[in-house]
Amino acid sequence: MKVILIFSITLFSLLITSCQKEKQEENAETATVMNGHKIVVEEVIQANSYTYIKASEGDQSYWMAITRREIKEGTTLYYSKGMEMKNFTSKDLDRTFESIVFVDQISDKPLGMAGMAGAAAPHTQAKSAAKQDISVTPAKGGISIGELYADKSSYDNRMAIISGKVTKFNAGIMGRNWVHIQDGSEAGGKYDLTVTTNESVSVGDVVTFSGTIALNKDFGAGYKYEVIMENATILN
Repeated sequence: MKVILIFSITLFSLLITSCQKEKQEENAETATVMNGHKIVVEEVIQANSYTYIKASEGDQSYWMAITRREIKEGTTLYYSKGMEMKNFTSKDLDRTFESIVFVDQISDKPLGMAGMAGAAAPHTQAKSAAKQDISVTPAKGGISIGELYADKSSYDNRMAIISGKVTKFNAGIMGRNWVHIQDGSEAGGKYDLTVTTNESVSVGDVVTFSGTIALNKDFGAGYKYEVIMENATILN
């Protein structure tokens, strides 16, 4: 009788431990989903600059766009934040999406709180591209990127002319193209300028932009800039 009692207590303890472990694993997975997004790739369409994904998340299905990369259907992916656009037209695909989510950072592993904190601001200038070995002379009547950052308050809400080499180009986000340029100059460790424009350029192009300078601009979804040039046009 005593042996049976000891065996029963031991079995009960093992069952409790097992249930607690399963609950911990379930809670960890739930935390990942609640604080981010876990999707399964249903369909993949490749374009020039973006990879378009039809994603399944729970009982929802939606389209999302990420920087072009190889992804297989059936893959499970994780991301923290995205920016939804309504009636977005992809010129590459000649297709309009009623709704699409643009995601800057995505992973094949659960992000966790630390990973999501870092992914929440994909376009802050703290995450600018590495400084390149570039030397571009300012255009006539223009200023360098270093001069802009050194005296940024003087240029707030004013037109400026800046030349630089294109280091990054993203097309058709929030109804505009996003260009990063560098000219080799810097001030306070800042050397990369983001420009919004309707013009199309390619990485490696040396261009001269004329546009309005804005300070501390926050578009939401992590699109936050200490300094940005908006509505820019290319000068011949």
